[in-house]
Amino acid sequence: MPKVLVRIYSWENPKLYESDFEVEKGEKVIVASEHSNELGIVESIVETKEDPKEKILRVATERDRNVYDEYERQKKEFVETCRRNIKTMRLEMKLVDARTSLDGRQIIFAFTSDGRVDFRELVKSLSTQFKKSIRMQQIGSRDEARKLGGYGICGRELCCVRFGGNMQSITTDMARVQQIAHRGTDRISGLCGRLMCCLAYEAEQYKAMLEGMPELFSTVSTKEGKGTVIEINAMLQDIKVKLETGKYITIKKGDIK
Repeated sequence: MPKVLVRIYSWENPKLYESDFEVEKGEKVIVASEHSNELGIVESIVETKEDPKEKILRVATERDRNVYDEYERQKKEFVETCRRNIKTMRLEMKLVDARTSLDGRQIIFAFTSDGRVDFRELVKSLSTQFKKSIRMQQIGSRDEARKLGGYGICGRELCCVRFGGNMQSITTDMARVQQIAHRGTDRISGLCGRLMCCLAYEAEQYKAMLEGMPELFSTVSTKEGKGTVIEINAMLQDIKVKLETGKYITIKKGDIK
């Protein structure tokens, strides 16, 4: 049975499902979500050893597609109304997207915020206005970037969009080991305001190359005397040292006493 990646919500990664029938990329299918059956879009057919927890229920019918399209047309009104309420209540949150469940009973609003938000009054107000159950879902800034799309400073499509899947946690240690942390967070952060995903790509290789190398600004002993490490080139395995005499020398790892 084919294993399929299906995207349900624009702000979430696609999820892995098993299918009892053949489906194609871009096809709309019905899957079970946490609260109801939902329409999802097939992103790709994959080969993986991972066992899906759920199966695709069926291919979306014409009626399913029409209902979905109608809710998508109504989304602009829902989003604008929600934003007006957020502004009126002076809530520290940014609305990203909205989605009405296929059965029409619930609207999910996805938002970002730097902290926790008490949105109980907002939920009551929206529930009264739309006559539907309201669910607020806080997402991360990377999820927002994935939903909006765009291009990084490298000129390529954002990694979170291009590669999908669950991106690993990006840490300042990855920047430090590649000796670019000193550039400042502005230069090593992506459009989402978080550290760039691409910092993870070569971090392990740099760790391996720096194994046994002295720390930056540490004191080392060389054939020409003691000095301070002022620069390390992991690729060339070079260490630049400022000697106590004021002289600058470049040595290899094996030259340290």
